[in-house]
Amino acid sequence: MVTKKAVKKAAPKKAAKPAKAAPKAVEKKLVGEISHFFDKILVAVVEVKSEMKTGDTILIEGPMTNLKQKVDSMQIEHEKVAAAKKGQSIGMKVAGPVRKKDLVYKV
Repeated sequence: MVTKKAVKKAAPKKAAKPAKAAPKAVEKKLVGEISHFFDKILVAVVEVKSEMKTGDTILIEGPMTNLKQKVDSMQIEHEKVAAAKKGQSIGMKVAGPVRKKDLVYKV
């Protein structure tokens, strides 16, 4: 009686994949700091340190915060404004909870 042994064929070797490039670091510029947060209406007060406009994409970072969003509207003393300059305080709607001393970056 003749038995057949299973013969394993060597798998063809795959070419080495080229190394992936490191993800591009997000360039960010400090534009403000959170001075107050109204949690029931999700509005933050930002002390502006560099010019900021509606339509800008911002990143709010802190020890427990990492929030990226687009600036839809800003208000100074309950009046809508299109841009804010250094030294002004603005109110803006935020997508989630933020904290006092969180930093606001333009990306």
